[in-house]
Amino acid sequence: MSTLKEILGPPTTRKQVVVDCERIIEEEVASKGLMGMPIKAAYAVVKTVKPGFIPEVIDGLLDDFADRLDPLYQAALAKNEPVSAYMSARAGEAAEALLGITDQRAQRAKNHMVRGAYEKLRPMAKKHTEAAIPRVSRMVAKYASAAAAAAPPAK
Repeated sequence: MSTLKEILGPPTTRKQVVVDCERIIEEEVASKGLMGMPIKAAYAVVKTVKPGFIPEVIDGLLDDFADRLDPLYQAALAKNEPVSAYMSARAGEAAEALLGITDQRAQRAKNHMVRGAYEKLRPMAKKHTEAAIPRVSRMVAKYASAAAAAAPPAK
């Protein structure tokens, strides 16, 4: 049984996963209404700080994200439940796992503007991260299914 890191990590797959993650972020940010204006503004600032910053950060966090989501993925497999439904039903747990990583990284960020934007948005982050989990879980399921289809049959 493969881990999420093994599924999402091969170079050609990883590149597409980064693209898909960036699309998920864009969709989540765009889906926020008037109450999401601080998020939209902060996201615009972060994208302006350094072109290519978002995919670079995604790539840098991907292994940690895969490690943190792997227990949910493995549990879904063990229970023979669809990965996307299982993870979506545990959106709070998945969100906390992911935010634990970004919290640690934000504390170590050298760019004060990025750290400040994160600290401002962190109180709202769990709710917004939970909202993104269905999209994230569908992406994980897509790559897991592709990996399973490409795997040699078990003997």
